[in-house]
Amino acid sequence: MLKRYRVRDYDFKLVFMLIAITVIGIMAIGSANAEYQSKQIIGLVLGLFVMVVLSLFDYHIFLKFYWLIYMASIVLLILVRQFGTVVNNAKRWVSIAGIRFQPSETVKILLILFYAQYIMKHKERFNTFQNLAVMVLLFIPPWVLIYKQPDMSTSIMLLMIFCVILYIGGLNYKIIWGALAVIIPVGIIFLSLVLQEDQNLIKDYQQDRIMAWLHPDEYENAEGYQQTNSQIAIGSGQLFGKGLNNNEIASVKNGNFISEPQTDFIFAIIGEELGFVGGCIVIILCFLIAIECVLAATKASDIEGKIICSGMAALVGFQSFFNIGVATGVIPNTGLPLPFVSAGLTSLLSLFMGMGFVLNVRLQAVRKYS
Repeated sequence: MLKRYRVRDYDFKLVFMLIAITVIGIMAIGSANAEYQSKQIIGLVLGLFVMVVLSLFDYHIFLKFYWLIYMASIVLLILVRQFGTVVNNAKRWVSIAGIRFQPSETVKILLILFYAQYIMKHKERFNTFQNLAVMVLLFIPPWVLIYKQPDMSTSIMLLMIFCVILYIGGLNYKIIWGALAVIIPVGIIFLSLVLQEDQNLIKDYQQDRIMAWLHPDEYENAEGYQQTNSQIAIGSGQLFGKGLNNNEIASVKNGNFISEPQTDFIFAIIGEELGFVGGCIVIILCFLIAIECVLAATKASDIEGKIICSGMAALVGFQSFFNIGVATGVIPNTGLPLPFVSAGLTSLLSLFMGMGFVLNVRLQAVRKYS
């Protein structure tokens, strides 16, 4: 279980980057909404503790209970559906012992762990129709439960992580090209259908977000309000920004033109108050953290380790792209937090938990090849 490791083998570079980006997030959150700053500081301390503890335990011990991990994911999502709290027309949070958390954030990590062990157990017949069908069938329940909250953005994020897991697991290229030949035209047809006025495939507010992205001028005072003001805030920050906790009247944040800026639109605060330089630092840190996970995957001693590290790389990389893409108007509004930066204890603790496993994969690889 708890093995002896050499201090010099520990990936302090990854730890430093995680602390750095979280501290930047804490400062930005304090400026956006000071009420959430103390919680985020607690999240950093608890997250580091959880990460360090998990990094010192052999990840194979946890993976032995992969079916329990899968069942825990389902149970958490069912609890949300039955006893969850409705906020902004979505039931994504549940309170246990007075503590409110968002299970879908933790489920992302749990499913990465589950599939890491499941694929290892079935690697000899991975590309068989029966095995792939079972993997897809196991993926459907948690995906549907998240989609029905409704939380389309997280369900899309989970689907992308699942695709990365299948690829790293050794999915045959013929299957990949065959799937793309079906998915691409189906996706185009789906997008054309959801843009119709009488469509029933997605919620009205989800359609409005897509339309606001396509026609921002027509929706700038409605669904496009957040994204439009976010872009104004980022642009007004210029090179070095207006400074954290500034009192400028000509400030998007101070004018309360962005609601709940400490969460999904925290990058707008960073852009306005830390400028182009601050925004670039955050983007580079997100990129380097994802790359560090990829490097850990390439050095992993087994397929389980590769999948854990690749899954975390996909989570940090894709989610960072989606969040920053929304804040800058590159993609429609999705409602995903910026990893390690946005306010939210569930997201922060879950990410640190996942990084704890990544660190142990790296240590296991060093033990094997040293």
